[in-house]
Amino acid sequence: MSRRCEICGKGTVSGNKVSKAYNHTRRLWKPNLVKVKTILNGSTVTIKMCTRCLRSGYVVKKV
Repeated sequence: MSRRCEICGKGTVSGNKVSKAYNHTRRLWKPNLVKVKTILNGSTVTIKMCTRCLRSGYVVKKV
């Protein structure tokens, strides 16, 4: 199960956490993914998408 948005492709990004003493430690930034039931091509499908795509209205959430 990959941490990737199925709409825009946003995924995990790595980088450094930098302390006040300028020590560097590796860390991860994970996207805010939600599982959403939606209708695609006439059938109900569950997709993982980021909340930015959900807010933008790319897919309509099935209620």
